[in-house]
Formats: sequence, C-alpha cells, structure tokens
Amino acid sequence: MAVLLGTDIPVGPPADPTAEEPLTESCATTPAGAASRRPISGSVHSWDLSTGVDGPGTRFVTFLAGCPLNCLYCHNPDTMKMRNGKRTSADEILTEAAKYTTFIRASGGGATVSGGEPLLQPVFAGELFHRFKHELGLHTALDTSGFLGARATDALLADVDLVLLDIKSWDRELYRKVTGRQLDPTLDFARRLADLGKDVWVRFVLVPGLTDPVENVEGVAGFAASLGNVSRVDVLPFHKLGAAKYEALGQDFPLADTPTPTPEQVAAARAVFTGHGLNAI
Repeated sequence: MAVLLGTDIPVGPPADPTAEEPLTESCATTPAGAASRRPISGSVHSWDLSTGVDGPGTRFVTFLAGCPLNCLYCHNPDTMKMRNGKRTSADEILTEAAKYTTFIRASGGGATVSGGEPLLQPVFAGELFHRFKHELGLHTALDTSGFLGARATDALLADVDLVLLDIKSWDRELYRKVTGRQLDPTLDFARRLADLGKDVWVRFVLVPGLTDPVENVEGVAGFAASLGNVSRVDVLPFHKLGAAKYEALGQDFPLADTPTPTPEQVAAARAVFTGHGLNAI
C-alpha cells in the first residue's frame, strides 16, 4: 500500500473543530458516511488485538493516523501525523477483523477505532463503525479526546456502543499546557453524549506534578458525575513506554524527567472519583 501523502497537523492557533480536514476522504454509501461512493479508505497507522484497555473484552483495535492535539505525555507520537499512516480501505480492515470475530465474541469484546484521533477522519471512522456493527455484529467503541466531537454526526454515533473519552484536565490553562488546545470542545461533546444517552468511559491520565492537583482531579470527577452516563472511569498512571518512539523519531520526550505515580497516588486519585459515586478502575 502506498503511503498517504499530506500535510502535518497545524501547530498554530487551535483548529476549528467543525472545519473539514483538508486531507479529503473518499465518500461512503453507509448512513455513517457522506453518501456518494465506495470503497472508502483512510490513513491507518496500524491495527492490533488488545484485552481490557480499549473497551470490554478482547478488541480488534484500528489506530488511525493523525491527531490535532500535542499531548506532553503522548505515548504514540508516531500516530500524530496523517501522512505517517498508510492509505487503507475499509474492506481491508473488515477482512482482517473478520478473522478474529469468533474469538472476540467469545470474550465479550468488539471493535475499537482509536488513534491518533479517529474524528480527524470522520467519514472513514463512520464507515468502519457501521460495518463492524452491521456486517460483523461486533460491539463498537470510539476512543477519542473529544476535541473534534463536532465532526461526529448523529449517524456515526448511532453505530457506536461505547465512547472512551479522554478528559486530560479540568483546569483550562493546564489543559492547554498539556495538549496545546482548548478544553471546551471536549466538554461540549461529553454533554452531547449524555443527551444521547451514550455509554461513556472517562479516561484520566495521572501525571505527578502536572495533572495530579486535587482540585484538578476533583474538577474532572465532578463533571463526569454530573453527566449521568459515565459507567466507568479509568485512572491511568503516567508511564514512559513511548520514550523509545520519541528517540526513534529524533524527538525529545517532553516528560522524560517526570516520575511515574506511586500506587498510593493512583489510589488517592481513584478515591476522588469514587467519592463522586463513579466506578473508578
């Protein structure tokens, strides 16, 4: 497959989350797509099978390339640019996923579209969700920061059973420091998911000296509890497993000197979420 050619994600002012991605996608004939023609393709970094971290059960996870955020603790810097992916058709992804459906169903699993940021390629992501759900009969999950939530049409979300929503900070200045972007689009998307009654797992990365202030954790917990549709919160300890990727890319890992949180620090953060009546893992 040929490498997708395109531009890097802008590093200037925050992008308009309602604007169309300049790297145009093929159009689809499914309700989740733009109703024109098939086959549809997108920029795909990789796919993998995982258990317990990308939704319930064993999951077929498709990692799309490209992300509008620039998170200090990103452990997949190789997925940040769309041009680093490969142009791959939905047919290819479905053919690969179909090999594992018996095993996936037996585990109570499904298919997850992750990244990067899947909503940078909403038509392609919507095509995958529709076909995972209706052709393979799999439970579907969207793994997203929510920053581009305005790009997710109601038709796309109709084919999504679970949203894994990263809320990286409650403090707006800290959110911009961590991601380079604005928090409000993520909160707006979270409220929309609540209005739609979508099942949501909130993800919060605990980074010592950065996202761990009690008032910041309290803010995320209070907001998540107010939504009424958050069935689980994953408090994820910051780690440095992606450091080798930065080295391979010739880049410095921004948090190379930041310690990983202790078990006690993780337990304390989880206690904040459970104190708000949430199921924190």
